Amino acid sequence: MDVKETGELVSLDPEMLQLQEVSSFALKSNPGVAEELFSQWLSLPDTCRLVKSLIDDAKAGALSCALENSPTANALAGNSVPSLFPAGTTPPLSPRSSAGSPRTMKQRTSPSSLSSPLKVVSEPVREIIPQFYFKNGRPPPDDMKEHFLFQIDNRFVGHVDGLQLHEFKSITKEICKLPSFFSAALFRKIDVNYAGAVTREQFIDYWVRGNMLAMDLATQIYTILKQPYRTYLVQDDFKPVLRELLSTHPGLEFLQSTPEFQERYAETVIHRIFYYMNRSGNGRLTLRELKRGNLIDAMLHVDEEEDINKVLRYFSYEHFYVIYCKFWELDTDHDFFIDRENLIKYGNHSLTYRIVDRIFSQVPRKFTSKVEGKMNYEDFVYFILAEEDKSSEPSLEYWFRCIDLDGNGVLTPNEMLFFYEEQLHRMECMAQEPVLFEDILCQIVDMIGPENEGFITLRDVKGSKLSGNVFNILFNLNKFIAFETRDPFLIRQEREDPSMTEWDRFAHREYIRLSMEEDGEDMSNASGDVWEESLEAPF
Repeated sequence: MDVKETGELVSLDPEMLQLQEVSSFALKSNPGVAEELFSQWLSLPDTCRLVKSLIDDAKAGALSCALENSPTANALAGNSVPSLFPAGTTPPLSPRSSAGSPRTMKQRTSPSSLSSPLKVVSEPVREIIPQFYFKNGRPPPDDMKEHFLFQIDNRFVGHVDGLQLHEFKSITKEICKLPSFFSAALFRKIDVNYAGAVTREQFIDYWVRGNMLAMDLATQIYTILKQPYRTYLVQDDFKPVLRELLSTHPGLEFLQSTPEFQERYAETVIHRIFYYMNRSGNGRLTLRELKRGNLIDAMLHVDEEEDINKVLRYFSYEHFYVIYCKFWELDTDHDFFIDRENLIKYGNHSLTYRIVDRIFSQVPRKFTSKVEGKMNYEDFVYFILAEEDKSSEPSLEYWFRCIDLDGNGVLTPNEMLFFYEEQLHRMECMAQEPVLFEDILCQIVDMIGPENEGFITLRDVKGSKLSGNVFNILFNLNKFIAFETRDPFLIRQEREDPSMTEWDRFAHREYIRLSMEEDGEDMSNASGDVWEESLEAPF
């Protein structure tokens, strides 16, 4: 190899560095050879000038455009960097697609062969995910919001100081689409400072900014009734709307002179609501339970219907009258409590002692009464609804728990025999032809159609339309006999209006009977008879 010395710079003859083709395997197995060749390449004059030029450009802060503006780079553009390999003998590319080759990408996108490889990587496309969670619910569409604000502006024209309570009802019913008897509750929910008026800004802040506008009706009612520190409704939460209903509904106007019965009516409605709606039975009505029930439809119905007795669900005054009078008949000392001996008289002594004992053992439902061994009015409401409407699920659950003596979730033949024995004894005392339990058991199995004939589950009971009759067979003698004789009057009633429940038909019959008795009492009083204080009718 010839070495020429020029001043202090020692240069090598490039031609002397031309080698035969070297395989990549040879370079990998002998890394010292590759390092030696690289050192020799760095000692070439052209390589030294290129490195010096790049260092000068870096010091001047022009590294990014060094090759574009450097005269050295321009000079090298036409004269390729000296190679250690002969022309046409470069190592082959790795066997990968040309689309992913760094060399191909550099040639296609980079203005210079020395540009940073990071620049050739395309920026990832940022996908914008729309917001899907809203703490207070999804906000209403803009067009709905604008239309609502337009209506509000029209309502508050000329009311700079706000609307008072008697002026607010149109907002509740026509703008918010709520039952009109929610007006006072909504008003107080907004007027937190008890100023006696609701301004436009206060209403918009609560209804629009509070996202009430985008909620469904059930959620709106739930939010208005619920206390802010609770996640459920209790019975007291319904009292304000029922007070307003009593004071404004034309069908209840006659009760305004008897406030004590207004209170009893409101209590009865609330107890009925929780009996049917609060399926967990814990006295805490959740939003889910509210949406699953039919209370919202009943509220809208009672708001439109002037005849309160046509609203059979929850609000019928006739239904309240029947419940209260039945309680009054049993509560002979009028202390507003009923004991075992009182309840055994219900329905003309139709119930057995054993079933009454189960009720007072509080197995089907724990009493809210604080007096030992006695049920109060609320406990009686639950009892009478369960007894007279055995087609409803709350009733089936109530009586299933009574018959399930060991609480294992199934009814066995021995448990059913325990209750039927008393029925059999009563039939013998009444000179009725007794029906043996073996025959009754076969009839019960045919009526229920259980999955396992050895026992009956609550699911089996709920799946049969005749389950109510099974319970009557076990502990209600009068209804058992009526079922056996197939009372044509009851059959005709069912066919006339199949939409009415057993409770609806019972309440209708009892109201007619009670009203006729009251008319007879009025006639007796008019003829001069005097009634004792303890025997006066409750109305």
